[in-house]
Amino acid sequence: MKEKERHPSASIKKRPKRRLMVLSGRAHPGLAQEVAADLGTELVPTSAYNFANGEIYVRFEESVRGADVFILQSHTAPINEAIMEHLLMIDAAKRASAKRITVVMPFYGYARQDKKHRGREPISARLIADMFAVAGADRLICIDLHTDQIQGFFDGPVDHLMAIPILSAYVAQKYGDQDLAVVSPDAGRIKVAEQWSKRLGGAPLAFIHKTRDINRPNETVANRVVGEVEGRVCVLVDDMIDTGGTIAKAADALMEAGAKDVVIAATHPILSGPAVERLQACGAREIIVTNTLPIDPEQEFDGLTVLSIAPLISAAVREVFLDGSVTSLFGGRA
Repeated sequence: MKEKERHPSASIKKRPKRRLMVLSGRAHPGLAQEVAADLGTELVPTSAYNFANGEIYVRFEESVRGADVFILQSHTAPINEAIMEHLLMIDAAKRASAKRITVVMPFYGYARQDKKHRGREPISARLIADMFAVAGADRLICIDLHTDQIQGFFDGPVDHLMAIPILSAYVAQKYGDQDLAVVSPDAGRIKVAEQWSKRLGGAPLAFIHKTRDINRPNETVANRVVGEVEGRVCVLVDDMIDTGGTIAKAADALMEAGAKDVVIAATHPILSGPAVERLQACGAREIIVTNTLPIDPEQEFDGLTVLSIAPLISAAVREVFLDGSVTSLFGGRA
């Protein structure tokens, strides 16, 4: 009697459950560890080092085959090295047969170069998106992009997270009992200021009218304050603080316009060059930032408050992994 033929798939073991794996580059491992801890997992052990000529080597010490991997790297200085390491990690995961590769970039490098101001300039933010797509990224998770249009540069899902729930909750708790005004450092960020106003009980809006010389990067001139700020604690909101020139001049302009106090709230603390000195010298009572970028101990000073962005990132990662809704984290706005 012939032995009963077995179905071809009968010998194949039952598929394992979906695996979530969090990987980190060397740019900001502290944030990645916070995110992994919030998710109840650990970072995948990774070997990474530079050759004598500066070339970067990366290798994952565990298998990522079939896993849903989230590769976290914030594009901090030296920014080109951070971006290159990020790309190599994506390529390594793709060649190691990861099922889906989600790139988590708390700070998107080259985001300010999102359009041409003059002829013969690159659109560098678009190039960055193309590089990540070619490397093998299936999805991007970013925080407070310099402009919303960058989402369209990547041909795939982009989850644009906002730090405003974390920053505004802190401001509301500490300063909510005072007369507030929400101030945009320029006319271009009025929409963001409007969201702040809603979260701070309808605080009035104002903005700084400024001019910028396109031939001199990182330099602006604060001309005048537009809006009612006299006698109020002004919450000056922006997406990033680089050299600190723009935000410091805006804070000084507000104090000259009769503001009672100035509180600066920004997502990305780049803090290049003279930023720390400028922030310390300006009239702001407190500078509130998140840890999307690492802050060196020598950059810390009295009046600087750093809030963790890890809970927001881990919540987004969890929603993506479970095929949930990232938009739900922001009340339908994301």
